[in-house]
Amino acid sequence: MNQLRSLNIEHVSPAGLMQQEILRRTPLGLTAERAASRGKPVTDETTLALMRRWFWARKPDAGFALTGFPATLLQAKVFDEWLDARDEALHSVIVGEEPSAISVIEHYRTLGLAIEADTIAA
Repeated sequence: MNQLRSLNIEHVSPAGLMQQEILRRTPLGLTAERAASRGKPVTDETTLALMRRWFWARKPDAGFALTGFPATLLQAKVFDEWLDARDEALHSVIVGEEPSAISVIEHYRTLGLAIEADTIAA
């Protein structure tokens, strides 16, 4: 991730942002904390609310690398809408073979944005 900093690219993950919200005891943080205490995943609604705040607060066309977002097809489609609304576009999406994210991976393959993670390591 140090390479990202040297390129002036922000690294963002919902987990990191959520941890900050939990520590600050915000409504989103408390919602996430309740879900975790019940052994439940954070809902799309909560994740999207968190990421929406980050996305719209950043400077337009500021570089970023996301880890763990979008994690669902709904999140991917909403993220596409946000990008369209700001007249921005993704350049590529690095994907692995995470079984729980197959629909997201296929979404980005269909858009021609997917780069297979195993081809990067080779």
